[in-house]
Amino acid sequence: MNRPIQPFTPSADLVRPTVADAVVGRAETPLFIRKPNAEDGWGIYELIKSCPPLDVNSGYAYLLLATQFRDTCAVAINEEGEAVGFVSGYVKDNAPDTYFLWQIAVGEKARGTGLSRRLVEAVMTRPELNDVHHLETTITPDNLASWGLFRRLATRWHTPLNSREYFSTEQLGGEHDPENLVRIGPFQTGAI
Repeated sequence: MNRPIQPFTPSADLVRPTVADAVVGRAETPLFIRKPNAEDGWGIYELIKSCPPLDVNSGYAYLLLATQFRDTCAVAINEEGEAVGFVSGYVKDNAPDTYFLWQIAVGEKARGTGLSRRLVEAVMTRPELNDVHHLETTITPDNLASWGLFRRLATRWHTPLNSREYFSTEQLGGEHDPENLVRIGPFQTGAI
């Protein structure tokens, strides 16, 4: 008797990824995408530190993201258990149809695998985000990698991309490039 395959939902205490999680990357270097947990916090912190020019927050902040915001974050782990990719974000309280992507990082070992897109899509296709139809982030004008990612997502999802200045250099303390608010949508989560 053939029963339909049920989608895999990682448990809250999953530490070591299994093949049942999303497997990405090259055949010789498989990567596993899953919800983060407390054991991932420090590894995520180290990953962010290795990805300049990302702003590095405290280890405690990444521990909170890996536990309190795990439903809207994703971590990519290699076979050695090392965090090689991470995306963090949240559904906006004042706009529950919008996911704000706060930070995305792909370590050197995982670059060139399409991991950044896969991380975003891993989060956006979760049942917890069924009502989300817009994706927002902020990007500095010179961050070509992030602009490229969001343009590819908009094209892939067949939806417009709009941007405008959001935070000026002065608002960011005078030592940080301005940040543009980038918005993709509307899209249907089932079409991702």
